Amino acid sequence: MKDAKKDSEKVVWDQIHMRSASGNPLVPGPSTRPVPKFMLWLILFVSVTYVIYTLKLLTTSAQQSCEDTPFTSSLRRSLLNPNRTSLASSPLILNQTAETTSRHHRYRDGREKQLAVVPMQRAPAKPKQTEIHDVVFGIAGSSKLWEQRKEYIKIWYKPKQMRAVVWLDDRVKYSPEDKKTLPPVRVSSDTSNFAYTNLQGHRSAIRISRIVTEMSRMKMDNVRWFVMGDDDTVFVTDNLVRILRKYDHTQYYYIGSLSESHIQNIFFSYGMAYGGGGFAISYPLAKALSKMQDRCIQRYPGLYGSDDRMQACMAEVGVPLTKELGFHQYDVYGNLFGLLAAHPVTPLVSLHHLDLVEPIFPNATGVEALQRLMLPVKLDSAGIMQQSICYDKTKRWTISVSWGFAVQVFRGIFSPREMEMPSRTFLNWYRRADYTAYAFNTRPVSRNPCQKPFVFYMSRVGMDSEHNQTVSEYERHRLPHPPCRWKMADPDKLGMVIVNKKPDPHLWSRSPRRNCCRVMESKEPGTMVVDVGLCKDGEVSEV
Repeated sequence: MKDAKKDSEKVVWDQIHMRSASGNPLVPGPSTRPVPKFMLWLILFVSVTYVIYTLKLLTTSAQQSCEDTPFTSSLRRSLLNPNRTSLASSPLILNQTAETTSRHHRYRDGREKQLAVVPMQRAPAKPKQTEIHDVVFGIAGSSKLWEQRKEYIKIWYKPKQMRAVVWLDDRVKYSPEDKKTLPPVRVSSDTSNFAYTNLQGHRSAIRISRIVTEMSRMKMDNVRWFVMGDDDTVFVTDNLVRILRKYDHTQYYYIGSLSESHIQNIFFSYGMAYGGGGFAISYPLAKALSKMQDRCIQRYPGLYGSDDRMQACMAEVGVPLTKELGFHQYDVYGNLFGLLAAHPVTPLVSLHHLDLVEPIFPNATGVEALQRLMLPVKLDSAGIMQQSICYDKTKRWTISVSWGFAVQVFRGIFSPREMEMPSRTFLNWYRRADYTAYAFNTRPVSRNPCQKPFVFYMSRVGMDSEHNQTVSEYERHRLPHPPCRWKMADPDKLGMVIVNKKPDPHLWSRSPRRNCCRVMESKEPGTMVVDVGLCKDGEVSEV
């Protein structure tokens, strides 16, 4: 086979040599004009160059963007109307053969069809943040205490911005003035058909536990959250919204906090939100609860209150408590100073049992004290009650600032670990219980006369628009101090502390951290000036 192939190639080659340039056969005999080698090399070079250029063109045309390719117009037409095909396209190389051109067009048409079927995806729209008008408050009240307790609601409720319903056990007088300053009042549905067998409680607990269900059946529009509270609960609503923004309102959420009393939590549950401190339920969870709560309540006739009935039904739905420490039940008696002056690093959301404790500011009624607290809340709600700890190194003093509430000045150096523990100025809910009956760490009130704090309560607050900062004044609470023999500077000469702080609405958008404070130079005798704000790089509370 190989010999025959060689013979045929030789015959063809000989025939080529025996023809002239015009195609006529030459006279037999030896070749008189051999073909130059230069022409053979030239033909070979042009052929190889043509093949390489063609392959390179086909490869790069598929990778170029729509703006750079010669097929831009046809590609756009096919994307807009995939049923139409490109009518024509200018040839890239005039000397291309018909076979190469058709193969290139088939490749291009197939590529365009693939692109045409790919859906044009848009970035999902960012959901709107939760605002106060997305929240509906359910306030549990008593007709017997309405005239007294409604004053607490007036402190925080804003009729033009908020939605709320007060649920009572009976009708009450509702004056024209009340309509301007209070939520609408409704009488709860009859619950006499529900069994209640707890001998120590009151069956109004059933009525109160059904408030969320009754509100969810009112068919209100654009509701994301239902928030429960008592008629003696005071909310810091800006901070409530900051907490709720952390969670997806389309999911099942049950948000609240525990009691300050360890015994209370043992009796009821460490997984239960206490209703006086307030708790939030997402709208989908409220709808699911409304479908089964009446059956659920019938299964727990022996429970004490509304809070534990709500938690029992949450357990049946399978939703645990999401704990937020800013909801305060305040199951204590006495003076809340120790708790408020060392508030945890979290937004202050609510205060409760304000009828059972002393007013938070001295020489004022409970309502007047809360009205004073709302003055700094209006200027910087995120920073209200937040503790800062710093030192006057020259005088060896420890300063603790609870912004918007009080400043304490101590002789000597106390570590931040000690200062962030609440001092026991209050009594346990169970009067015979000792300090081990709290659900958090506390420290005793010092018996050493030299270590008793000098306390300054917030008296005035305003905005310095020139420097874009709040200026709050804290006046000395004059109480007799026993003599101290320590040889050091005496804070007794101080009469006022001025605290400068820039408002920080994004405080809780960052990771939790206490603000830092710095003792500044004061030109006025008897006055201390403190600057409070974000900690600088490397700044810590140390001497």
